Amino acid sequence: MATIDRQTPTLALAHALAAAGRGLPVFPLSATKLPALRSPHHGEQPPTHCRGECGLPGHGVHDATTDPAAVRALFAAAPRATGYGIACGRAPHRLIGVDLDVDPAYGSDAAGALRQLALQHLFTIPPTVTVLTPSGGRHLWLTGPADATVPNSAGRLAPGIDIRGSGGYLVGPGSVTAHGRYRLAPGTAHLTPAPCPRALLRLLTRPRRAPTTTRGAAPTPDRRGEGLIQFVLAAHEGQRNTRLFWAACRAYEHGFGDTLADALTAAAVRTGLPEHEARAAIASAARLTSRRGEETNDAT
Repeated sequence: MATIDRQTPTLALAHALAAAGRGLPVFPLSATKLPALRSPHHGEQPPTHCRGECGLPGHGVHDATTDPAAVRALFAAAPRATGYGIACGRAPHRLIGVDLDVDPAYGSDAAGALRQLALQHLFTIPPTVTVLTPSGGRHLWLTGPADATVPNSAGRLAPGIDIRGSGGYLVGPGSVTAHGRYRLAPGTAHLTPAPCPRALLRLLTRPRRAPTTTRGAAPTPDRRGEGLIQFVLAAHEGQRNTRLFWAACRAYEHGFGDTLADALTAAAVRTGLPEHEARAAIASAARLTSRRGEETNDAT
């Protein structure tokens, strides 16, 4: 685990300025990997859906900038920032982040799943900027064309593979979080983000298919549903709510959340979580993924 001291914010600003100098829009992050500046609209009723139009800082990824003076101003307003985020999908690089997660309890081999996809769809991931995460995962940096909008997704390509696209962000190398430091993989520091292979880009931009059902029957989740249940069953005390919420979000994103809800609840109860808490967590996941879908539709 990396040490967070008084020099950490200064180093975070230095790394952010270096990234901005390479044309990457940046903004300050806290040790939790969340935006370090509080929204200026916090607590307003009804909620304000502002993406920075008000001119004030505190809009997360929408604050991202390559202007050195603006970067310094953002970090001056966030003196406890320990890292920085890099906005994806923005010119000139139009960054696409391929997040290969590592979670032995979930049984995911994200790197192996990506290799399998590459074999199946006949593409090769070119040498590119690679960032190692504190959990043992890695972020691959790719670039997209101006005429393609890549949406954010979690587990859509395969379990353990998350995509950071338009409206999303990556934690920049040199950032320090509560779990450790993000750093460039050896041998990739001199590289520039490589163009996303065309076949992979088609996978990332294709419309999500509605779940198929047979007449009179409920939709049946595939092996991803079984994996999500096992993920919940592997939870230890202190992880149960978080794991259940994450699994429910993935299930709803893939279109079988309602079908899997009872099985997820039963798995959570087996780990010791009260049933009413499990139901509440699943309902929260359903509401969150529903809002994300509405925001995506609004954006398009």
